Amino acid sequence: MQFDHAGIATDDADALTEQYATLFDATVAHEEQFDRMQVVFLDLENGFFEVLEPLDDEGTIASYLDRNGPGIHHLAVATDDIEAALARAREAGVELIDEEPRGGAWGHDVAFLHPKSTGGVLLEFVEH
Repeated sequence: MQFDHAGIATDDADALTEQYATLFDATVAHEEQFDRMQVVFLDLENGFFEVLEPLDDEGTIASYLDRNGPGIHHLAVATDDIEAALARAREAGVELIDEEPRGGAWGHDVAFLHPKSTGGVLLEFVEH
């Protein structure tokens, strides 16, 4: 496994994307509207920033921003076998948000681990 991306919640994806592109000389690798959010992946050569802006007042990112304000929402680790990664997490006693992989942004399969079991950090497995 290796680091894949940091998901960053914001109220203004365009402004944050522009700022990060300038700061890190990054380019937009992928952009889409997915699951009630605008999603932008910025390529950092060894991983991505995933900028997440809610498209309405409901949904995961909108709720996160209401509770916490802008900032890091989750960290993602890439795996070649998401089913095995979930099994390993289960065996380690980690509480899973997703018992099975589901479709994520950019067409990837994803599964989230509950922050109660991972040191307060929302972690995501992602299989490209």
